[in-house]
Amino acid sequence: KIKDPKILGIDPNVTQYTGYLDVEDEDKHFFFWTFESRNDPAKDPVILWLNGGPGCSSLTGLFFALGPSSIGPDLKPIGNPYSWNSNATVIFLDQPVNVGFSYSGSSGVSNTVAAGKDVYNFLELFFDQFPEYVNKGQDFHIAGASYAGHYIPVFASEILSHKDRNFNLTSVLIGNGLTDPLTQYNYYEPMACGEGGEPSVLPSEECSAMEDSLERCLGLIESCYDSQSVWSCVPATIYCNNAQLAPYQRTGRNVYDIRKDCEGGNLCYPTLQDIDDYLNQDYVKEAVGAEVDHYESCNFDINRNFLFAGDWMKPYHTAVTDLLNQDLPILVYAGDKDFICNWLGNKAWTDVLPWKYDEEFASQKVRNWTASITDEVAGEVKSYKHFTYLRVFNGGHMVPFDVPENALSMVNEWIHGGFSL
Repeated sequence: KIKDPKILGIDPNVTQYTGYLDVEDEDKHFFFWTFESRNDPAKDPVILWLNGGPGCSSLTGLFFALGPSSIGPDLKPIGNPYSWNSNATVIFLDQPVNVGFSYSGSSGVSNTVAAGKDVYNFLELFFDQFPEYVNKGQDFHIAGASYAGHYIPVFASEILSHKDRNFNLTSVLIGNGLTDPLTQYNYYEPMACGEGGEPSVLPSEECSAMEDSLERCLGLIESCYDSQSVWSCVPATIYCNNAQLAPYQRTGRNVYDIRKDCEGGNLCYPTLQDIDDYLNQDYVKEAVGAEVDHYESCNFDINRNFLFAGDWMKPYHTAVTDLLNQDLPILVYAGDKDFICNWLGNKAWTDVLPWKYDEEFASQKVRNWTASITDEVAGEVKSYKHFTYLRVFNGGHMVPFDVPENALSMVNEWIHGGFSL
């Protein structure tokens, strides 16, 4: 069931595979699209890319941000010289099941832990099917954005729990993620109200109202952390999102980029509709081997199911502690123009995260990061041992969309040995 969709011209010069890997006994069919490295696929690392949502297709990441082509208004591919497969083989996976072109006869999963078991099963199948990406000992990384701040720590923990697996895990990269809500929800008001490097987008009375509601919001998140029950986690999500996100959303500004207005659709970027239209063309579906009639970039039923299972506010950052204590390298990066998973909140949770070198990490100085491709100061980095936080200047929620050259610099530097100190 694996196809070679090269005829679509998304990256005409590289080997690529698309189609399904099936967990037969659970009737789960996972759609993926893999592009080999443009450089040296026999040696270069492999990256699994995950979009967030929860419930959004990773093909959004492919065509909107970091893949070999974007899609123009005429529904034709536009090549991207700064694709992340420049020096790595990249797998784009539609997960959880029933997202994008993935499908199942069941209603799928509604929490991050269950999704992690599925992704582990997918990876075992993938590396069985394509042993050439592991049999030379290639590094394997997982990267993602947004709700992947939940996914990635849990998925990595699931992977490390299987000692007999057929692939290794070298590191993880979390971009503008939601990982530790109890810390991060403190930073919506500062980001919206002029303390994140951009002018305030709210009048002072709205900022005050956000401040006034914060104590109750944090109290609700804390009881979710303590009990992890639906009964405390769902009310925390509903109350806090109304109190801390809604004032900004009502301004009509783009929640993914504080510099811009929200244009068209519920995801603010008209080009996302072009991607949907492109993937719904019969010849495209045939070329990629799609077994789903209609492609949707985000499945809002799954989004709701995760929310009402209480998954949104759970303390999955504890998994980051476990991973760091097992010496897994972790990069947390944040474009500094994003509101929804902003750099202030991401810097804050990495600063207070408990792990074996937390005091040393906290005491590190923030220093300038110069991107290797542009040779410009493109951010600020803080690092100790195998934990790195990077603020990326002028990036929104999807860093590679806004600053493609610097995003590729970041990935190349990280997968080829971390950030030089």
